[in-house]
Amino acid sequence: MIAEFFRRWRLGHQAEPRLSGFTAQAPTEAVWPGRDEVARQSDLPARLRASVMAGCKLAGVIVWVPLSVGFEALLLPVPGVSKIRWTRVVWGGLCKILSLHIRVLGRPAGTVGGAKGRARGERPVIYVSNHSSWLDIPVLGTKLYSVFVAKGDIEKWPIMGLVSKIGRTIFVSRNRSTTGRERDEMITRLATGDNLVLFPEGTSSDGSRVLPFMSTFFAIAKLPRLPKGVMADEQMPTYPPGLTPLIQPVSVVYDRLEGLPVNRAQRAVFAWYGDMDLGPHVWQLLKRHTIRATIMLHPPLAPEDFPSRKALANAAWKAVSDGAAQLRQNAEIPTPR
Repeated sequence: MIAEFFRRWRLGHQAEPRLSGFTAQAPTEAVWPGRDEVARQSDLPARLRASVMAGCKLAGVIVWVPLSVGFEALLLPVPGVSKIRWTRVVWGGLCKILSLHIRVLGRPAGTVGGAKGRARGERPVIYVSNHSSWLDIPVLGTKLYSVFVAKGDIEKWPIMGLVSKIGRTIFVSRNRSTTGRERDEMITRLATGDNLVLFPEGTSSDGSRVLPFMSTFFAIAKLPRLPKGVMADEQMPTYPPGLTPLIQPVSVVYDRLEGLPVNRAQRAVFAWYGDMDLGPHVWQLLKRHTIRATIMLHPPLAPEDFPSRKALANAAWKAVSDGAAQLRQNAEIPTPR
């Protein structure tokens, strides 16, 4: 009796036939959305908030970069180190807009520089760093008084080319006919007050390793020895006595994403290399709430302590590679005072 009652009750509560025109259709089962669809629908507000935040950051970049770079253009003819100091403000403001926090381990070997610094006997410094992303430029530019050495192709880019020129970037190419002129410009800039940032890998990588350093990048620090009886070219600039540049190895690793340690799979979020499109890569980074980069500054190397450019390049590479490997392990490294 009881079982028959419940059977009839269930039959009585089945879905009523639906009418389509003048024809009744049989009841059909309810179609529930799949698990993936439910996840997408529930995640929609979070994705919308991330897109809105990315749009606000992009608007901040569009406003900050022209204003700050325009002011820097006014400082170019002004003597002194004001333009060198302001460059750090430009990059630092950009990092704040991108929610990019920077931790520094160690101390820079170089000072603000300038002609007065060289007159006091302050040696120029060439910072040599690993390179995995365009983010390396604002990260290093925020913490180091320096100018960058970049590929000549960037000079022809519509916006970045102009920004780089105003930022006093030195452009280099693979053309042998211009190698001497570019070398002379770097030597002159070092001797007159600038410090340089070089990426001796020659290209960017995926962030999981440090590519071998090319010894040609160290030619400006360790000038070639002339054979006996051969006079130096009078047109080639040289360093004043005691002011040959130091080499300071620098390791840069992006080790925190949304406050959590970055694993191997997440390094692709930061790395920009090969034929990757820049626009989508930047947009994905703008959606992130917080990013942290760690800069490890190693003890400087004196070029005169090494028998050749290759030995100097290998020593710098080992310091950068070992430091980057240590940072990728996500171990807490005490910050030196």
